[in-house]
Amino acid sequence: MPSETFVPLSREARHPAAAGQLVVLHAAHFACHYKLLIFPTAVIALERAWGLDYGAALALGTPLYVAFALATLPAGWLGDRCNGDRLIGLQFLGSGLAAIAAGLAQTQLQFMAALAALGLFAAIYHPVGLAMVTRLSARRGRALAVNGVFGNLGLAAATVSTALLAEAYGWRSAFLLPGAVAAVGGALHLLLRRAAPLPPAMEEAQVTPAAISASRRTQLRVLAVVLLAALFSGIVFNGVSVSLPKLFDERLGTLAPGLAQVGGYGALVFALAAFAQLPVGALLDRLGGRPVMLGLYALVVMALILLSKAAGLAALPLATVTVTLMFAGIPITGWLMGRYVAVTWRSRAFALEYVLALGVSSSVVPAMAALHLAGRGFDLQYLLFAASAAVVFGAASLLPRRS
Repeated sequence: MPSETFVPLSREARHPAAAGQLVVLHAAHFACHYKLLIFPTAVIALERAWGLDYGAALALGTPLYVAFALATLPAGWLGDRCNGDRLIGLQFLGSGLAAIAAGLAQTQLQFMAALAALGLFAAIYHPVGLAMVTRLSARRGRALAVNGVFGNLGLAAATVSTALLAEAYGWRSAFLLPGAVAAVGGALHLLLRRAAPLPPAMEEAQVTPAAISASRRTQLRVLAVVLLAALFSGIVFNGVSVSLPKLFDERLGTLAPGLAQVGGYGALVFALAAFAQLPVGALLDRLGGRPVMLGLYALVVMALILLSKAAGLAALPLATVTVTLMFAGIPITGWLMGRYVAVTWRSRAFALEYVLALGVSSSVVPAMAALHLAGRGFDLQYLLFAASAAVVFGAASLLPRRS
């Protein structure tokens, strides 16, 4: 059997074209997560404007997450066959126009259709962008961690800016302004950017010794672990991200008397957690995936159990710890894919991971809405998230040990 010895990578790719593409990919990750998190905060203002209760208003977001999941696999297929840089430009332009359409919607049906289009274009990023990041950088753990920080900052920025815009100018402005910025940026990118493929010698240099030497059996075992983890970590990530503004609205009491305070606390939590991926990326490059994944998800399970009962002042620090741990785990599956999966089918592997993750997590929003309508609050929901994190912990034990 070929060797599976862990070989840490010590050099970043320094080709100018690669550096420029990485900057665009980081910005695209920020924009992707920003637009996906406009709705969970704006829904608090939307329910008041349209006279809906929270469960019914939250259900309007179902097309966003369903389309985001369904479009991921075709996006990965395109990523292995088309110019990734142009696809990223299309993500900016299409999702920006969709956000504008959501802000202009006059009926619930129009609003849901616009959210579906937003999910369709936002789905381009993860299978295409993450595969490009692993290909353009030798130190994949670090590159994925930096890229993840930009995604996390997008979450934080969306939470606070959406709350401020919705409270000052109405919920429509929270979609219109960022949508216009993204659409203009995407159009400029597609018009001005000339595809600059990396020289063949550099492409070959990015295939790591591990990716070459790992047996097919090992590749399939790691892929199976990644897919199982994607299913259940997707439930945790999407559930916590979507529910956090409403959790603060219900649990913080007088600490958050208005939407602006709720959005501010949400942004604070996301901003504090945003950089958690950086030390994890360094640990992945040094220790490998198995010990990092086992340790991290053991802590996630405990934090979610505690947060399920937290209220008042205790809810804020516990939410911060929970989200920090949750975000810290984001680069692990990407690192495993870049470490073990062959570059020739990596976009499709990333797409398959996100199809499973988003396919399950897209059901989280309607499930949470149904539980709220049935009078079952976050106590039960966060215990279910903890059980999902426990499954990820079990999957991590199946990863190859460092030799």
